[in-house]
Amino acid sequence: MAHPMQLGLQDAASPLMEELLHFHDHALMIVILISTMVLYIIIAMVTAKLTDKLVLDSQEIEVIWTVLPAVVLILIALPSLRLLYMMDEVSAPHVTVKAIGHQWYWSYEYTDYEELEFDAYMLPTSDLTPGQFRLLEADHRLVVPAESPIRMLVTAEDVLHSWALPALGVKVDAIPGRLNQTTFIIDRPGVFYGQCSEICGANHSFMPIVVESTLLEHFERWSALMAEDA
Repeated sequence: MAHPMQLGLQDAASPLMEELLHFHDHALMIVILISTMVLYIIIAMVTAKLTDKLVLDSQEIEVIWTVLPAVVLILIALPSLRLLYMMDEVSAPHVTVKAIGHQWYWSYEYTDYEELEFDAYMLPTSDLTPGQFRLLEADHRLVVPAESPIRMLVTAEDVLHSWALPALGVKVDAIPGRLNQTTFIIDRPGVFYGQCSEICGANHSFMPIVVESTLLEHFERWSALMAEDA
């Protein structure tokens, strides 16, 4: 959960988000090194009183400033490609959930269960209890088991939406007529918040996403109760 004046990213709640944080730090260190070196060269060129003719015309320097950026790009591209393939990999999910975006709420369908589906609307400010977050709480939470591969099928019924959860490193566009897929594993029980991340109309800011991760036995008990209520 983000908090006021936070400079960094949210704490990772999935292995994929941990990898994204490591890549962010890796790329940031490269950017800092490049910025420092460029700043030093600028200051040295401005303040130096002597000029070496080898600096003005040198084959070796041209080779260096051609090869060095290529090496830096490789150092960034290789871990980036690895992450891209990890984000697209779906292997033996334990639970499959279909999320459907509407103006302006989400519908969820547990495809592995019969008649286990519900709509999730934002809770009005007047209905919030102490400890709940304004504009982030929903009347129904998406409950999934912790430490289990979850497959999300995301689509929309009317306009473009985006199902996004920063703590899990997940952001999937919901497009009418198209079924997008992603997967994640939540590594601990907890409640995680997100919002629609695609401008979808007047109430775009009022489409919260609340995912609750529980132990497997609690999830099975919850699913049985929901099926009975349906």
